[in-house]
Amino acid sequence: MDFDKSKLINEIKKLNKASVLVVGDLAIDMMIYGDAERISREAPVLILQHTQTKIILGGASNAAHNIATLNNQKVGVVGVCGEDYYSNNMFDAFKDAGIDTTYLIRDKNRKTTTKARISGSITTSITQQIVRIDRQTSTPVSGETEEKILTALEKAIPQYDAVVLSDYKIGTLTQRIVDKAIEIAQKHNKVIVVDPQNHLERFKNITSMTPNLPDTQDSVGFNIVTEGDLKRAGSKLLEETNAKSILITCGADGMFLTEHNNKYTKIPVFNKSEVFDVTGAGDTVTAVYTLALACGIEPVYSAIIGNIAASIVVRQFGCATTTIDELLIAAESL
Repeated sequence: MDFDKSKLINEIKKLNKASVLVVGDLAIDMMIYGDAERISREAPVLILQHTQTKIILGGASNAAHNIATLNNQKVGVVGVCGEDYYSNNMFDAFKDAGIDTTYLIRDKNRKTTTKARISGSITTSITQQIVRIDRQTSTPVSGETEEKILTALEKAIPQYDAVVLSDYKIGTLTQRIVDKAIEIAQKHNKVIVVDPQNHLERFKNITSMTPNLPDTQDSVGFNIVTEGDLKRAGSKLLEETNAKSILITCGADGMFLTEHNNKYTKIPVFNKSEVFDVTGAGDTVTAVYTLALACGIEPVYSAIIGNIAASIVVRQFGCATTTIDELLIAAESL
């Protein structure tokens, strides 16, 4: 694809101008590291000598963290956690990242979504993930909690320039919450972008959406093999959602942006040879793409910036973030 590098660089410099509210399935990643010591005599399992534990913002929380490192922490979240030990970890992680938790709701009947990744290493090898343990409540939030979230949306959305709806199918984004968030965002002329995992058609009258290829295929009802298939899928989603644009993320094949009037842009991967861990890369794309749109950057350049950001975070282990300076360096090297 062709683009103006000097324009791209100037657009990246604008990313600290807008504020964003992230609404969705908030989570933390507990990264447990150890050195491989020996095989247990109790069972055929590896014994690790613990070296460190890191708490990282994951799920929708990762999207918020990605924005916070780019826009001087002008980020807030609306979501739910439990009243448990892990909720304190979540609040502490948000505080460390400078993210506003005014509208984070505690529900004693739900677990704080926590994904514990246990990783081991030896002196002659890189660190490798051994097992992941998920702790979550996947049913939709209760009626009482739903009402609290709806009230929070009324108060929070007018304070921000854009809204991200981040759906991990963990129960926060009920249809009432989705519809209310979109309604309020429209009323106040806010950018609203959805990172969905299924039932893409339920998100209507939005600014944009960033589904991955498998979820896009499931939604449109046909396999996507060729660029013609991508065009057909993007156009179908535009019509079904009444969005202004659709950004389909295609993994190692980059991204595909569909806009009205049959405008299509294929965006290649910028860092194919240095991928280390794709965890959270989709959150990064949605977060940075939304922030760029909120800063008045046109969809094509917003998508390119999101793609560059993803190419940076996949070089790191676990959910990661980037900065404007790193984006500028990466853009200069394109």
